[in-house]
Amino acid sequence: MNSILIALHLLAAVIWVGGMFFAYMCLRPVAATQLEPPVRLTLWVGTFGKFFPWVWASVILLPLTGYWMLFAMFGGFASAPIYVHLMNALGIIMILIYLHVFFAPYRRLKQAVLSQDWPTGGQKLGQIRMLVGLNTLLGLITVAIASGGRYFG
Repeated sequence: MNSILIALHLLAAVIWVGGMFFAYMCLRPVAATQLEPPVRLTLWVGTFGKFFPWVWASVILLPLTGYWMLFAMFGGFASAPIYVHLMNALGIIMILIYLHVFFAPYRRLKQAVLSQDWPTGGQKLGQIRMLVGLNTLLGLITVAIASGGRYFG
């Protein structure tokens, strides 16, 4: 059972963090330099519309599998090593950032694109860009902790 939980946990993390990395480091710079605001903002609404269901699956699977493994392997928080606590804290922060992005600037971005309010859409996309950048950094740190945590100090 642990191997299935670990595999699901890792797949969810790879999908979420890898998707953010691709969007932030690859798609964003090209879209920003080559597409006019109406096309760029419409592209982002469509891209987020395809990506966010996968993120929802990840933000459900990661805590479920993580806490299951925490209690199955360590017997709970009290005996878990520090790297597990760090992953948990960063994961909670990342989920909260995602929930804010989804329910606030993304919702407003979709409304702005529907009403063709490109300046507001650009402002909301800028907010999303900043938060996705932060979440990408936190995700990469979490991956480093997850993969090497037991070997640190």
